[in-house]
Amino acid sequence: MDFSKLRTTEGLDVNGKRVMVRVDLNVPLRDGVVTDATRIIRIAPCLLDLASRGARVVVISHFGRPKGKPAKEFSLLPVAARMSEVLRKPVQFAEDCVGPQACKVVDRMAPGDIVLLENLRFHPGEEANDAAFAAELASNADIFVGEAFSSSHRAHASTDAITRLLPSYAGPLMLEEINALRNALEEPRRPTAAVVGGAKVSTKIPILTNLVAKVDKLIIGGGMANTFLQANGVEVGKSLAEPEFHDTSREIMAAAAESGCEILLPVDAVVAREFKVQAESYVVAIDAVPADTMILDIGPKTVAHLTQVIAGCQTLLWNGPMGAFEIEPFGEGTFALAKAAAALTKAGALVSVAGGGDTVAALNAAGAGKDFTYVSTAGGAFLEWLEGRQLPGVVALLSE
Repeated sequence: MDFSKLRTTEGLDVNGKRVMVRVDLNVPLRDGVVTDATRIIRIAPCLLDLASRGARVVVISHFGRPKGKPAKEFSLLPVAARMSEVLRKPVQFAEDCVGPQACKVVDRMAPGDIVLLENLRFHPGEEANDAAFAAELASNADIFVGEAFSSSHRAHASTDAITRLLPSYAGPLMLEEINALRNALEEPRRPTAAVVGGAKVSTKIPILTNLVAKVDKLIIGGGMANTFLQANGVEVGKSLAEPEFHDTSREIMAAAAESGCEILLPVDAVVAREFKVQAESYVVAIDAVPADTMILDIGPKTVAHLTQVIAGCQTLLWNGPMGAFEIEPFGEGTFALAKAAAALTKAGALVSVAGGGDTVAALNAAGAGKDFTYVSTAGGAFLEWLEGRQLPGVVALLSE
């Protein structure tokens, strides 16, 4: 992709114009209250900047999976209330994203106003990338701004079709996400390392295949490391593993060797006979895992070695935990490595980029996320970028 063709909102004349901003407000909601406003906080600078320049800011988003029809539990109305608090500015709400209700609210807007339209997915045309539905959305706007990197891996009406109907630009958060990933993968300071964890090799084959050709060190942890260890003839007891992917693991290791990428696997592990909170656990060498135990975390020697490896690198990309971090005490390895990466970043010695739902949760649990260079709010889009795939919602913003 030619990112020089990505037009931005910087310096754009928006005074008096209706600027439709596609964001991702798929936030956690409990009893009608937003429990984590991170995604709202991340889009606030864009919305407030446009409003301060006299734009009529029309915000659109999906929320949950209502399957193409209205459902009260998937209404964005509670999100509008939280947006008003975060922005410290009234956010009006329209009870539909198209049709008379949307038009009425948008027509009443004054320069500087912000309105949130109802859930895009209340209409089947959204996920179908329907041109007619996109035209209905576009009728309430003069300019389109893509600010939802986390939704850009889907070619939907509000991320793809609409860009063919309006002058379209990338918002600042979209640019942040793209630049962070480009800096970590496409134009990194070397040497580079990638931490890839999680439960199963099967879900991350494209990522691993892409990364071995891009990074200098590939650190594999979590349940997926067990499959690689088995493929190397190491017994892993009752640990989660996928024997049917031994050949795939060997192919990835061969590809890494060919491209000069060193794959790093655990040298010791924390094992237990039960997978429960505060289960009795102990540390063993990786080639001495008892047959009746399971590997639930990386051990201290592995943490020490991987910390040294990361300290010798200038760029780090992180996706996935090193162990079952959500169950005490099996997050200690992930937390220790995350804190080490955060400290190196804070000292200016490392550029660190992380993303993915479990990854963000693990970094936050470690108190390390705030010191990483960039933590992506995206899940699926982040993963597809790591796979080397082009994202429709990003491609759509590139000018001809």
